[in-house]
Amino acid sequence: MKYLLRIVLVVVVTCCVFLVAGLLATWAPDRSVEKLALRWAQPPSTWLEVGGMRVHLRDEGPRDDPHPIVLLHGTSASLHTWDGWAANLKARRRVIRFDLPAFGLTGPHPANDYSMAAYVQFVTQVVDALGVQTFVLAGNSLGGHIAWATAVAQPQRVSQLILVDSAGYPIVSQSVPIGFELARLPGLRHLMEYVLPRGVVQSSLRNVYGDPSKVTPELVDRYYELTLRAGNRAALAYRFQQGLSGDTEALKTLKIPSLVMWGARDRLIPPDNAQKFVRDLPNARLFVFDDLGHVPHEEDPQRTVDAVRAFLNIV
Repeated sequence: MKYLLRIVLVVVVTCCVFLVAGLLATWAPDRSVEKLALRWAQPPSTWLEVGGMRVHLRDEGPRDDPHPIVLLHGTSASLHTWDGWAANLKARRRVIRFDLPAFGLTGPHPANDYSMAAYVQFVTQVVDALGVQTFVLAGNSLGGHIAWATAVAQPQRVSQLILVDSAGYPIVSQSVPIGFELARLPGLRHLMEYVLPRGVVQSSLRNVYGDPSKVTPELVDRYYELTLRAGNRAALAYRFQQGLSGDTEALKTLKIPSLVMWGARDRLIPPDNAQKFVRDLPNARLFVFDDLGHVPHEEDPQRTVDAVRAFLNIV
């Protein structure tokens, strides 16, 4: 009996040792904005005070552009996801992009309000602060939902709409990134505010790419480090708790030219959602990339921005 108890004790102690070692190996406390900005907010990054938040922003290209292009990223991404598009477009067009509340260097909303109404208000406040009256609005995933909701709220200000694997309709995902799953679980989401295995970020990125081999260590670095921005992990949990809803019937009122772009290998928001947007938007065209996933603008900036240039008639 004593021998059996000794074995049980050894097993328990061993498990505890491995658990503690695992926690220590993946311990990832919050990082300050000041520290992260040294790498991720180099010029042309600037900062803008909006709604009690210090917004991380990049505003490039000619200031006489009558319809600047505003780019909205998706969940857990940042303005950097648009680097390829911005580099291609800024010689001819003014390109504005910023980190949305809960993400990137902008960080949490002061009231933890991640409703669609709050996001629409935020986008409106940013363009107002920049003195922009009318603009082209593009968004990916969550950013796509915010983009079309903003167009519905202010149709007189959005001249053209670009939706990239956009959210909005009820989603039946074929696969969800593990990072999103963990953020939804009540017990684990609190633990994930202190522990973040780098492998979780890498796996989540590979999940949303059509070709997972394109997920580089540098890309994982960016997503991993910006997730550690103070308050972002708790904000992501709040975002998922609050959910998002939108009146997709209102899409039928939008007469503006719209481009719907989709990666055929998107397993998070499958391509059948693209058909719904094209069905409901009165003046929409569809462009599908057979080999790309949920973030086609990041996975293949050149091919996707070529479609945007054709849509916007940028020669």
